Amino acid sequence: MAFAMEGCIGWRYIAEEMAKAGVIAHLAEPADTSALRRPKRRAKTDKADPKLLRELLAAGRLPQCYIPPAQALEYRAMLELYQDLRTQHTGWGQRIQAVCFHQGITAPGQAGIIRGDRARLRAIVDDQLSISGRLRVNTALAVMDVLADHLDRLRRRLLSSARGLKGARALMHDIYGVGPLSSLALCARLGGADRFSSSRKAVRFVGLDITVHSSDGKRSPGRLSRQGPEVLRWLLFEAAKTSARACAPGYDYYTQVKNRYDANRPPSPAKRSRDRLGEDRPARHRDDGHQPRPAPSAYCQTAPPPSPPGR
Repeated sequence: MAFAMEGCIGWRYIAEEMAKAGVIAHLAEPADTSALRRPKRRAKTDKADPKLLRELLAAGRLPQCYIPPAQALEYRAMLELYQDLRTQHTGWGQRIQAVCFHQGITAPGQAGIIRGDRARLRAIVDDQLSISGRLRVNTALAVMDVLADHLDRLRRRLLSSARGLKGARALMHDIYGVGPLSSLALCARLGGADRFSSSRKAVRFVGLDITVHSSDGKRSPGRLSRQGPEVLRWLLFEAAKTSARACAPGYDYYTQVKNRYDANRPPSPAKRSRDRLGEDRPARHRDDGHQPRPAPSAYCQTAPPPSPPGR
């Protein structure tokens, strides 16, 4: 027995309940499903949507989305929470800097507010800010302390999860600049080595492909599409920025890009991945002696617990 549903809010709960009942759940991509709908002669109703899904599923034409395992969904949720907390923590630091600038005080900068000496900052605030300014800054510092505590606990949990994944450890070992968070996001979002048949499709899924056409004709070419998981795109950008180190393997390529454009454009992940993987063909179609890629389950396999000391 099979059941088709659109990939909208609440699909995870329905898919889990269907799996418990022994029903195979099929997740339909909303945009592609809407494109397959013929010219409508009637108004769009709640009865017409499931009828279309049933007909497409029976005909084998349903545009399906990837349903990740429950463990990968948990990792995705934790990474999204981590990014939200980081964004809020940075935003409160910017508010402190804006208050100090508005009242003519030279603030220690965003880095100094987040990682600087809090005692020195509080002394400056108490001596030079007004009553309302002190209230706003002290409130922001209190909120930042609470967010920092949650960030520290969540980061330790994410690091522990990344060290327990076989695929995450392999990515950290093979790719320079990919740390625990980036490797965990890659495993949770990409879903294994056999999900995409080429590196170009994986880059397009993340939203790091270069756009060459715009519907209104006003957007200049050469910009990222930014359509995909925002958390993974943010972590990959930070990983690519490690090429600015002189000891990085791609330092020469980074300096070339920096000289042509600016320092805010890291090495293109699409080009680097294509250079590393070779042609954009599936590995299973190669006949040049390459070893087959591991199964997707290998990237979500939990490492065995360490043996007790003294054994």
